[in-house]
Amino acid sequence: MTTGLFVLLAGAGLAAGLCGSIAGLASLFSYPALLAAGLPATTANITNTVSLAVSSIGSVTGSRPELVGQARAARRLGVVCLVGGATGAGLLLITPPGVFQRVVPFLVAGASLLLLVGRPGPEAPLSGSPGTERRDRLTVLGVLAVAVYSGYFGAAAGVIMLALLLAATPESLHRINALKNVLAGLANTVAAVAFAVFGHVAWWCVLPLTLGLLLGSWLGPGVARRLPSNPLRIGIALAGLGLAVKLGLDAF
Repeated sequence: MTTGLFVLLAGAGLAAGLCGSIAGLASLFSYPALLAAGLPATTANITNTVSLAVSSIGSVTGSRPELVGQARAARRLGVVCLVGGATGAGLLLITPPGVFQRVVPFLVAGASLLLLVGRPGPEAPLSGSPGTERRDRLTVLGVLAVAVYSGYFGAAAGVIMLALLLAATPESLHRINALKNVLAGLANTVAAVAFAVFGHVAWWCVLPLTLGLLLGSWLGPGVARRLPSNPLRIGIALAGLGLAVKLGLDAF
């Protein structure tokens, strides 16, 4: 590997780690960088997932203050993400490439638009109270679907998960972002294990990309903590719409 390629991947990893831990859009930087390194699309996707799994250590560690009091939700939805991530990885390994890619732009655009519209306010009933059981079930199913997608392809899975959780709970953006970091990390980790055993990982790209991702994902939650919620939410949504357009142009 040349020095220039190492710097390219490490820099893309740093940007991806920052963006991913704040907005769930890590693949906006990491996936194109792997393609630029000459990897085929499927190999780039697998390598990206492995690197993102390692980087989740940094984002979860940096999010500890916002995770206080969320252990129950993390455990309940974490199991769902493990199942979904494993399922998505299995689908990628056994199905022809390109099956989901045409749907991805619409998922990302829908999630981005969801960030721009209403969500439960502080007066919303608590989870488990009358009238919220159906919403809780739909949330679990939605998290499962996102985890399957994350294990299969993963680009912008974080922003889709963030939008889903924000629509389902009155918790603050920063606390939901911290929970998203945990759930995305679990889905990526179980998928990464499957890819490491059964898939083709470009390990020579993993080191520089992961070094950048670890640093960026560790710094990201601290940066997000200092940003006002509403502008941050709007910025994430606009970035997601931009990614949806790009993915749509690539797919069609």
